[in-house]
Amino acid sequence: MSTDTSATGSSNKARLPRDERRAQLLTAALEVFTAAGYHSAAMDEIADRANVSKPVLYQHFPSKLDLYLAVLDLHIDSLVFDIQKAISSTSDNAARVRATVDAYFGFINREGEAFRLLFESDMSVEPQVRERLNRMTYDSAAALSAVISLDTGLSKEASMMLAVGLIGTAQTSARHWLERDGKLDRETAVELVSNLIWRGISGFPKSS
Repeated sequence: MSTDTSATGSSNKARLPRDERRAQLLTAALEVFTAAGYHSAAMDEIADRANVSKPVLYQHFPSKLDLYLAVLDLHIDSLVFDIQKAISSTSDNAARVRATVDAYFGFINREGEAFRLLFESDMSVEPQVRERLNRMTYDSAAALSAVISLDTGLSKEASMMLAVGLIGTAQTSARHWLERDGKLDRETAVELVSNLIWRGISGFPKSS
């Protein structure tokens, strides 16, 4: 008796767990969005890249914007987690600064495409995208702000201003490093940026 291998293959695809299918779609979407930009990216291309039908893609994500926002959320959560983990990894403030800077460079090292999507997006003026990017900066800075406030006795608002400045410096420097395509090795780049930030933030005296 002959076996319909195409039907078997379709059945196997249908049985892929929802979380695995979603991860597969998000990976394909990241590749297409990064290569083409949001406006030029096509859902057909994303479905083809993920090796699924277009209806299957729409079952998970009703629109291209929904899919784009899901990709952003995934990688924003990953980056924020890395930064919060870096800040809580030590009680030595110089080491905290270095760990925070290294978190950005480490994220790039693993997920350069995602970093470009977060910081070089042609959708940054879209309100829902902008809200997420602002949340990413706020959540990252909030963990650092708490440490600054505790150590210096500065107000919450002043501490947040310093934390946002530190996060912004790390972000911008990491973006530049990515654009230069490793012309400076990661260790050297992290050391330079860490020293720059630490020389500034360490000038604020500890509260007695």
